Amino acid sequence: MYTVIRSGEIPPSPGGTITFEGEEYGSGVSFFWVNNVPGAGPVLHTHPYTETWIVRSGKAWFTAGGEELEAGPGDIMVVPPETPHKFKNIGTERLEIICIHASPVFIQEDLE
Repeated sequence: MYTVIRSGEIPPSPGGTITFEGEEYGSGVSFFWVNNVPGAGPVLHTHPYTETWIVRSGKAWFTAGGEELEAGPGDIMVVPPETPHKFKNIGTERLEIICIHASPVFIQEDLE
């Protein structure tokens, strides 16, 4: 058996992010499909599992494990478990990024 989730079935947040928590659909992964405005991004936080980011459009400034770097369209970044990290939209347009969590549910500890 498979599950199809049609476009629009998971409504975005007021900020533009679609949240998919895999457990409800029998999936071992969860993700945020971020589409946020310039200057927006999460606070510094950790997860007990790996997170993978795929930048689809825009520019982001990533902080992970005390290091910082800029990423743009097509860039992929992987952060190990328990690594403090965050990102911020540093462009002048919306940032589209997919944040894949290697877990069927989100587990996050905010540090800020």
